[in-house]
Amino acid sequence: MSFVVQRNALAATAEELAPLAFAGYAHFTALQVRDGRVRGLDLHLERLRSASLEMFGRALPDDRVRSCLRTALRAGPADLSLTATVYSPAGEFTVAGPEVEPELLVRTGPAATGPEGPLSLAAVEHERELPAVKHVGEVAKTYRLRQAVGQGFDDAAFVDRRGRLSEATIWNLAFWDGRSVVWPSAEMLTGTTMGIIRRRLDDLGVPQRTEEISLGDLPGLAGAVVMNSWTPGVPVRRIGSAALPDAPLFLEQLHRAYETEPPVPL
Repeated sequence: MSFVVQRNALAATAEELAPLAFAGYAHFTALQVRDGRVRGLDLHLERLRSASLEMFGRALPDDRVRSCLRTALRAGPADLSLTATVYSPAGEFTVAGPEVEPELLVRTGPAATGPEGPLSLAAVEHERELPAVKHVGEVAKTYRLRQAVGQGFDDAAFVDRRGRLSEATIWNLAFWDGRSVVWPSAEMLTGTTMGIIRRRLDDLGVPQRTEEISLGDLPGLAGAVVMNSWTPGVPVRRIGSAALPDAPLFLEQLHRAYETEPPVPL
């Protein structure tokens, strides 16, 4: 068994991949598969569907997407990382008509778990284009990461023009006030892991709220984490010049909430 790159459930050829190597108009979702199962599959499918409607004006049926994902999984091990990218065969710099159906590129690779932390994040002013869509071609994410590492940080968190913390390069942010989980209010990508955590915290009765958070608010908070498809929580010890305390209870609640989400087969 091995990892694959497939286009519409068939092995992708060099000729098919060559145009995509120079393209940047597409969107994707990234997920972790364990024992052939996925947490938050409904959120991944909704992400692909809504982003396709936004970018292309039409979307692939969920059952076709799931079929392509299953085909990729059958070729690999039970535990792996999977990225599903949707693009238009019409390419960039053109507006495809409603008769042009999007296509799906699926890539699998080794399972990932993310860093252990705690992380220090540089605070940089940045706002993503189409922030609600997980789209490709975002040079700023890696560029800001490189800058942050060069300054002695582990990664970067974004601050918008209104001074609000929104997200990090490939992460959502979450904060702790000692009793409640606090989600930042700003334009951002709502991650699938974030969606899982929010609904499961409700089930567990853990208080949570959404509010605008600036760098000046950080000294009054009791902890912070980043999360993405790799993990429901990596502790953050500093954002910019503001130190954040350890919050083991906060971290434990996030991981417990995530574990209560039942993994489902594709």
